[in-house]
Amino acid sequence: MLYVDIPTRTEIASLNGVRSDACVSIYLETTPLTQESDASRIALGNLARQAREQLEAAGFDKRRLADLMDQIDAVASDEEFWRLQANSLAVLATPDRMWTFRLPNQLSAIVEVSDRFHLKPLLRAVTFPNSAYILALSENAVRLVEMHADLPPATIRIDNLPKDAASAVGKSTLNDRSASGRVHGSEGQNVRFQQYARKVDAALRPFLGGLETPLILAATGRLASVFRSACSYPHLLPDDISDSPDRITDLDLAQAARAVLDTAYAREIEDLKALYEQRASDGRATSDISYAARAATFGAIDTLLVDIDLVIPGTVDEETGAISIADEASAGTYGVIDEIAGRALASGARVLGVRQSDIPGGGEMAAILRFAL
Repeated sequence: MLYVDIPTRTEIASLNGVRSDACVSIYLETTPLTQESDASRIALGNLARQAREQLEAAGFDKRRLADLMDQIDAVASDEEFWRLQANSLAVLATPDRMWTFRLPNQLSAIVEVSDRFHLKPLLRAVTFPNSAYILALSENAVRLVEMHADLPPATIRIDNLPKDAASAVGKSTLNDRSASGRVHGSEGQNVRFQQYARKVDAALRPFLGGLETPLILAATGRLASVFRSACSYPHLLPDDISDSPDRITDLDLAQAARAVLDTAYAREIEDLKALYEQRASDGRATSDISYAARAATFGAIDTLLVDIDLVIPGTVDEETGAISIADEASAGTYGVIDEIAGRALASGARVLGVRQSDIPGGGEMAAILRFAL
């Protein structure tokens, strides 16, 4: 498998609930090329120093500060850790605990210090991760390929995955003929394809269970439709790679999969923009930050799109949702839009971290509401 550990939405929701006397959130660009990792380690040290300066300015306890910095320093000095990287790294630390996530997305360098984590960049990784699993399925073979943005694809070993269709159903071939010369497909081949598809699905289930990574099917003809009817994974994309995977390398599969992902993401954004316009006419959508903060506080947000690159320092009242904008970031503030996203997540909303061009109206955020306030 590749050196990526994308958080699930459940993990992000759990991190959203973390509160501490100091929560440091660091995001920086990294590289999968081990020989070029020194620049990323230096960047981590510089961002950690900025966090320390903010906490010192706030009069933070020196022992707690030392505990926090020791954790980050341990990561910076871990040779084995830096040998296995992706395109970006998230480091989330309190004086008591630390989390790291290696991400396929290319994220801008940022450090945030508050009593809660800055999680908006992580939302991008689970919204449009540019990652997928590709199921290359044919009568002759089956394999699962993992792909991430700008990283080489890799075939994953899956326990109990059938070798081919014939062996999966206890046959030497599926193309045996009856005395009349008919291929047993009309009365038997479909049944055997269904058996094959169910065995493939059963083998994938323990690996894919609980994940949200898109699955792309590379298959042709009847086998493609049979597998779709048998697949239990809810994140199988509707578009296939419609070519025989027996003749396609992992690299070529990944290239074809990127076009499928781009189409799926574009379709999703257009659907959300259309829904936003429809709800806006009913008073159930807003791009106003103050309104959205109140809506998030009272659990009124159903879907939220936020600009992952924008940080507006301030605070949001715990009870009323009233926002206070600060002149600059400090240990006593946090990202207001990030906090809106966190409250929306806590109430079960779907939250997407996107680029500003993908937000209805082109603003900082857009909320589709369950009900009007």
